Amino acid sequence: QIYQNGQLLKTMDLTGKQELVVTDKYSNTITVADGKVAITASDCPGEDCVHSGVISAPGRSIVCLPNGVEVRVAGKASDVDFVVG
Repeated sequence: QIYQNGQLLKTMDLTGKQELVVTDKYSNTITVADGKVAITASDCPGEDCVHSGVISAPGRSIVCLPNGVEVRVAGKASDVDFVVG
C-alpha cells in the first residue's frame, strides 16, 4: 500500500514487476520486484527512504518524511521479529 500524507494512493501486488513515481514536494520511485518493495530513487534530503532497503514482510514499512510517503506491506504481521540460536 502506498500512502501520501495519510491518504491511500495505490495498492500494488508484490508479484510481478512494477514501478510507481510519487511526486509532491519531492519525488519517490517505488519499485516492486521478486516479492519485495523498495523506494529505489528519491530527490529528498538525505534519501533515508532509499537507504531503508527492501521490505517484504507484512507490517513492515518505509517512510519518506519530507515527501509524506509511506510504503506499507499489508497483511498480518508475524509475531516473531527475529530468531536467536
